[in-house]
Amino acid sequence: MKLKRDALVLVVDGSRMLLLRNNGSVAEPDLAVVEHRQFESEPNRTLFADAPGLSAAKLHPGRSTHDQGDPHREREIEFCRSAAALLDKVLLEGEGDVIVVAPPQALGELRRHYSKEVSVRLTGEVAKDLVKHPVGDITRLLLAYED
Repeated sequence: MKLKRDALVLVVDGSRMLLLRNNGSVAEPDLAVVEHRQFESEPNRTLFADAPGLSAAKLHPGRSTHDQGDPHREREIEFCRSAAALLDKVLLEGEGDVIVVAPPQALGELRRHYSKEVSVRLTGEVAKDLVKHPVGDITRLLLAYED
């Protein structure tokens, strides 16, 4: 994959995000961190520790459960939404192509939140989880990636 000068690379999963910009050339890319975000999401067992979960009715034998959703997943969706909003904000301030790197599930969520500007300038998507890799490894892996 070619990384043009001033290209933005968003590397994200459900709880970590790196926004990188190529300050180098196509021949010798130099990805620099523009912004880094991370949040620690507690597991569902902790989030539901004080929740009632079950209820008993005097009129009906047995118990019924309350659907509590998945707050862990909801937080990941909100994180992806905020990453897409940040990408849009940074794009409005400058030039350059956009490449998005995310695991398949996060990539699907990000696609739902791309602005028109992001969609127009999007030159590549990579369905891999690279957010825990050092920036040098991300650069190397993107250069070797065939779309």
